[in-house]
Amino acid sequence: MIVLDYPYVSRFLTNSVQDLAQPVLDTPQARALVGDAQLDFIDEIEFSARLALGGKVYTNSENGLEHVLRCRCNEDLARQIDICKDKALFRETVAELHPDYRFQRVPFDQLAGFDPSSMGGPFIVKPTRGFFSLGVHVVNAPADWPGAVEAIETERAALNAEYPEAVVSGGEFIIEQAIDGEEYAIDVYYDAEGNPVVTNILHHTFLSAADVSDRLYYTSARIMETWLLPFTDYLREVGRQCGFRDFVTHVEVRVTDSGDILPIEANPLRLAGWCVADLTTHAWGINPYECYFKELRPDWDAILTENQGMATVMVIGDLPSSLDRTAIRSIDYEGFQSIFSNVLELRKIDYHQYPVFAFAFASMPETELDALKSTLMQDFTRFTVTN
Repeated sequence: MIVLDYPYVSRFLTNSVQDLAQPVLDTPQARALVGDAQLDFIDEIEFSARLALGGKVYTNSENGLEHVLRCRCNEDLARQIDICKDKALFRETVAELHPDYRFQRVPFDQLAGFDPSSMGGPFIVKPTRGFFSLGVHVVNAPADWPGAVEAIETERAALNAEYPEAVVSGGEFIIEQAIDGEEYAIDVYYDAEGNPVVTNILHHTFLSAADVSDRLYYTSARIMETWLLPFTDYLREVGRQCGFRDFVTHVEVRVTDSGDILPIEANPLRLAGWCVADLTTHAWGINPYECYFKELRPDWDAILTENQGMATVMVIGDLPSSLDRTAIRSIDYEGFQSIFSNVLELRKIDYHQYPVFAFAFASMPETELDALKSTLMQDFTRFTVTN
């Protein structure tokens, strides 16, 4: 079954739902997002009944979790969702795998009184329920803590303006040690026996030491060949700790210089958000939604043999929070696309509603990535035309 909700449903996902003949929960949001697509809509009673019988479910958006959790008709599924959605609970659940990792839950009203020196080094503060890097701050030294708290207090009122409380909440935060290393985002589903099946691995590249944005992700045969087996083994251990079965999730990890894999978070019942999971088809020619619902396992040996030397990238055309988006009259989409030599798909986003004007998928030789990273360090407001 599928739950479709804002902020975005791609045409590829809609077509996949049709091809897979998956029933869709009938909501005003789903109807509005799929337009005239002929889908098998089912009401909440039928949805709950199928969920109670153990039917697989996928949602394109964190917003859709509310529909799944509200009925509480599948307690084991609700348990798995809760472990992922509460970032502190996820840390607690996998703590046995990382006994030396430091983290704390801190209610919003206790942030100002928190002793930053207790973390013993650089740390991250973020909502226990969060999404899309909202409310995330890097604190490099105790002296930076008051400024971070002030920023959080300013942002808190706006956190739920764009996403519901179930997706982003400013009521409680997790403070956790910073992890030095390369960051990767893994799309994976767990089969009925709890075996993880990876459908894609994206390298999340940061443009500076202070960058916490989601601007650039990419995948390549080199990345898959290097990390497919280590990440699959690691995710098997995570799955055992969390009791994941018949479950799809988007997991973010960092790999330290010494090779240790440490989790950042797991996002339940979906692959990469905003339908970025479609990048898997652009890169590898496989449909990740079909893999999950049919329990298909990609033949990576054959797939990677045909894709040597190339990278498939996703770039978010994000806008700074300081920009008054209501003053934007238009976007220079041609200029934005000129960043890339081979655009596979450009998705225009309502920048008045969200702090993003586009998602771009592109293909390029992996050797050209450094030049792209340099270009992406520039402010994207250069593509906006304002009043």
